[in-house]
Amino acid sequence: MKEQKDIELLPNLTTSNEAALSHSNEFDGVRLSPHFKLSEFTKSITAERLGISNKPDYEQVLAMRQLCREVLEPLRQYYGKPIRITSGFRCPELNEAVGGVGNSQHQYGEAADLSVPSEQVARQWFQWIVRNTDFDQLLFEHSRRLKNRWLHISCRWDRSRNRHQSFFNYQAR
Repeated sequence: MKEQKDIELLPNLTTSNEAALSHSNEFDGVRLSPHFKLSEFTKSITAERLGISNKPDYEQVLAMRQLCREVLEPLRQYYGKPIRITSGFRCPELNEAVGGVGNSQHQYGEAADLSVPSEQVARQWFQWIVRNTDFDQLLFEHSRRLKNRWLHISCRWDRSRNRHQSFFNYQAR
């Protein structure tokens, strides 16, 4: 089964082949979980427009896989429909270009912003994540300037450091 093979590929990566894989087009097709691909985390219109290479390293890919396993995949299975990542991994140059905070967990592969179809669904996801997952930070964010809203979720690679912070109606910068 191709999906399972892709998921199993990551644990078999070694430091000797991580550099080759991180610059390979095949690497972008890797599945982090049954419903999430690495390419969903690395795609960025801003990076494309500015010519920024938004390629994660091996440890950042492992952190994204951890986020998928601990939060995103369980949420997807609960919701029963696709969940769209609007911002996942950001290299430092891309993080600066989009106005991200200097210590953003997006830079480590530990965070993703999710498109929310409605405030009602956002509340449903928010409550479910708080009750059922091991997360670091959960924010239902909105921007008056952009007239937009999204759910920010993070999970640390070292789960013992997860703070379980949750804020609904968080005003983005």
